[in-house]
Formats: sequence, structure tokens, C-alpha cells
Amino acid sequence: MASQDADDAERGTASSSGAPGGWAESEGRNNSVYQPTDGSQDCQKGELLALGAIQILNRALILALGVSLGSLQYVAQLQHFFFFTFYTGYPVWGAVFFISSGTLSVAAGRKPTRILMQNSFGMNIASAIIALVGIVLLSINLAVNSQAIKSCYSSNSPDLCLYTGSSSNGLVSLMLILTLLELCITITLSAMWCKANCCDLREATSSPPNSV
Repeated sequence: MASQDADDAERGTASSSGAPGGWAESEGRNNSVYQPTDGSQDCQKGELLALGAIQILNRALILALGVSLGSLQYVAQLQHFFFFTFYTGYPVWGAVFFISSGTLSVAAGRKPTRILMQNSFGMNIASAIIALVGIVLLSINLAVNSQAIKSCYSSNSPDLCLYTGSSSNGLVSLMLILTLLELCITITLSAMWCKANCCDLREATSSPPNSV
């Protein structure tokens, strides 16, 4: 009888001493791996992968359109406002931000660690700002192109000016549409991160500190 009591006491001591270790291990896992509290981790991973892939493809298309706009300049042999967006270099330096944010989004979708999620969030905020700058530059290019066509008529062939101006308008318009899409994607990804982060914060404040 005495030996049974001693065994029970030892088991109770072992279980009570093992609980903090298990809680610490669980806390370490939660700190290293991002886990949404609403049980939609797999769905969020899929959204991150899909949106990140769209970001990379979208940026590749904008870069290709920028190269086409620059090639049009040498084909037409005109130094004109039609190529204002190309002169600013937006198709190139914008690509660096958008491809970087898309790559981080894909990486966060594959392995959603806290560091990757934070880096993806920061890069998407920067990409959103770059997208706004790009929208302003592209809008200026489109707004002034009609006046640039008129001024081009006075110094060059009307047919060449019309062809170059129309082609430039088409390329810039496509870049503007893709940039608007990029802005929507970056805002969506940032909102997803903020929503999940707020849910984690609410659960942390509502949970008792000694919960196992």
C-alpha cells in the first residue's frame, strides 16, 4: 500500500514537472511558425501562393511592356514624351519591388514563419507605395500623350507620329491596368497579414497566462 502511494506521488510529480516543459515547447513552436487562430492555415497558404505567383507574373508582363516601349523608341527614332514612362525607369525599378514582394509571398505560403510573414508584409507595403507612384507616372504619360501627338505633327511625319503615339498609348494603358492589379494584390496581402495578426493578439490577451 505504501509503495502504491509512493508510485502515485512520483507520477504526479513527474507530470507536474513535465507540464511547463510542454508549454514552453508549444510556445516555441508558435513563435517560429505562423499559425492563424481561425483554423484556416491551409487556405491562407494557398492564397499566399496564388497571389504571390500572380505578383511575379504581373511584374514580368509590366517589364516586358516596358522593354517593348523602349524598343518602339528606337524603331520610330523619336525622342518624344511618348516614352516618358520608359525614361523614368519605372518598368525596371518597379519590377525589383514587385518581384521581391511576390517571391516573399510565395515563400511565406510555403513555409509561413513569423519572420517571412513580417518581411512579406513590409515588402508588400513598399510595393503598394511603388504601385501608387507608377500609377501617377503612367497617368501623366497618358494625359500628355494627346498633346504630344499634336506637337509631333509639326516636326515629323504625321503617319509616324500617329503610329508611335497610338502604340505608346496602348502599351502605357496595359501597364497602368497591370499596376492597378498589383496595387490591389499588395493591399489584399497586407490586409490578410493585419487581420491574422490582430486575431493572434486578441487570442493572446484573452487567454489565461497559465494555460497549458
